[in-house]
Amino acid sequence: MNTRSILPLFLSLIFLVSCNNNNRFKIDTSNPVKVTVERIDKQILAMDTSDILLDISELSAKYPEFYAEYIAIWEMEPADTADICQLFHEFLTDTMLISVHKDVEKTFDNIAAIERKISIGYTYINHYFPEIRLPEIYFFVGGFNRSLITRNTFIGIGTDLYLGRDYERYKMLTYDYLTYNMDPESIPVDIISTILVNVFRQTGGKDRLIDNMLYQGKMLYLLSIFLPNESNENIIGYSKEHLKWCKRHETAIWGTMIDQKDLFSTNYSLIRKYMNDAPFTAPVSQDSPGRLGAWVGWQIVKSYMERNTDVSLRDLVEENDYQKILEESNYRP
Repeated sequence: MNTRSILPLFLSLIFLVSCNNNNRFKIDTSNPVKVTVERIDKQILAMDTSDILLDISELSAKYPEFYAEYIAIWEMEPADTADICQLFHEFLTDTMLISVHKDVEKTFDNIAAIERKISIGYTYINHYFPEIRLPEIYFFVGGFNRSLITRNTFIGIGTDLYLGRDYERYKMLTYDYLTYNMDPESIPVDIISTILVNVFRQTGGKDRLIDNMLYQGKMLYLLSIFLPNESNENIIGYSKEHLKWCKRHETAIWGTMIDQKDLFSTNYSLIRKYMNDAPFTAPVSQDSPGRLGAWVGWQIVKSYMERNTDVSLRDLVEENDYQKILEESNYRP
């Protein structure tokens, strides 16, 4: 065999090995865990304002745990019946909110695609971590008060805060950089992410920037495995332009962290600048997206898992020696 025939074969083998490594956690999802979202938002919007006490009583009886938490976001107690009736009446008859509620009904008229994505995520969790209790999913409307209500038994999604990152009314409510996740496509990501963070709490070292980066990196890595059809920008909540910026400047970002000796800093203010939502990551560049610490942590964890093919997902979540992950990742952007 001459070298001309050897080279394509060699490259093909490298490609296959790479693909197999990248897909080593892929599972069969042809028979997924079935997820049916409880449309409490529809039930609330269908309430009869002329006899609202009856509908409220039925809601509280059917979903007692959710109802208590839902009323709490309005800073009320379930026993405050008269005030609750007045609140619901105002909520359902307010001119501006009526318009929002119509947008909710239109946007979430058919949620089959969202349910399928959640089902895929639940199937992956059930496969790799069967001991995890998978919560019921409720949709609700909350007058822009809360996007998520979480308890062990359920996760509530405030649909009026997922009407699309370009939804006009959001411009009056919040900053542009916070609207990237306020989109229907973000719902499966937020649900699976909430489960992961609630189950796999940050333990071990918490004081250094690198510890926070790699914890978030582990969660993003799991999220990308459990929602294999989601784009990377949706996994982390970036725009496409922000993700391109990160890839283009990855070497410079890492160099800045090293040169400024930020990586092992225990300065709480500095850690927040790298990890929290913000219009940009101040220690790096005003052109950058926020939360660059989480994004770089994700890249380090990906490198670690690619180089250590014997490490399972359970091994990964149980590994809290972040110094070890960093060193064995051989991350060199």
